[in-house]
Amino acid sequence: MGVAENFSAFRANYIVPAATVSTISYRYKRITRQLNSDFWNTTSETSHSLYVGSYGRDSAAKGVSDVDMSFTLPVELYNRYNAYQGNGQSALLQSVKNSIARTYPNTYVGGDGQVVWVSFGDSVHFEILPVFLNQDGKSFTFADSNAGGSWRVCNPRAEMDAFGLRNSAVNGNLKSLCRMARIWRDYHTVPLSGMLLDTLAFQFINSWQYRDKSHLYHDYMIRDFLAYLAAVDTSQQFWRAPGSGSSVAKTGNFQRPAANGHALAVSAIGHEANQRPQTARNKWRELFGPTYP
Repeated sequence: MGVAENFSAFRANYIVPAATVSTISYRYKRITRQLNSDFWNTTSETSHSLYVGSYGRDSAAKGVSDVDMSFTLPVELYNRYNAYQGNGQSALLQSVKNSIARTYPNTYVGGDGQVVWVSFGDSVHFEILPVFLNQDGKSFTFADSNAGGSWRVCNPRAEMDAFGLRNSAVNGNLKSLCRMARIWRDYHTVPLSGMLLDTLAFQFINSWQYRDKSHLYHDYMIRDFLAYLAAVDTSQQFWRAPGSGSSVAKTGNFQRPAANGHALAVSAIGHEANQRPQTARNKWRELFGPTYP
């Protein structure tokens, strides 16, 4: 097979499997139904919920372990918990936690910081962010129970909209790049959060010369993105998320593993050019692990 066929087959391996998608959808609907029953007096399995994070941006890849979702609560609850004398934000999270525990009484459900999380035995976990819709009809206010409690603002819809628009403008290559980069990141345990990975990919692909090409250029795309990551100033601590402008912090230095990955990609492409497909495949598998065909 040629480069395009190899990377097309790679895509079939790195997208989230249908069985995992089905499991995620089932849990999302059960959680939503319970929260709606307790807070909105309805049994809808979809109202007031929204996939956010990498799953919402559709940049998640095979092996996804955390699914983020928001759930919009009635504004009167904001007024109630905002009137608390001490950390109403923590009390709000506990109320949401207790609701979800009614659906999953035998599953660990926790609430702390900003989210309620549900840990499942198959390692696909949920993080639920309780939110209140702001007057702009788009952004959310959410509870942060840290440091005595406070309210913060996020705009995941703006992030998803910006991400989707750019992906469409580059022939779907942004999402493909993010998924490939996640396979590399996870295989090499690179300290690079999903939000920062997507933010850097969003910036990179806007000026990449082959951004509108097909799978034939995906070997070049991952090679050049890894070079881009390797060249990021190690002193930079924060970036701005697409769409929302929210601050995205780094969790560690990813530049050295990116440089090592770039060297592997260069080697693999060189072996392809010299008609050594098996050696090239071995190099790609050093980079991506067994997900590469």
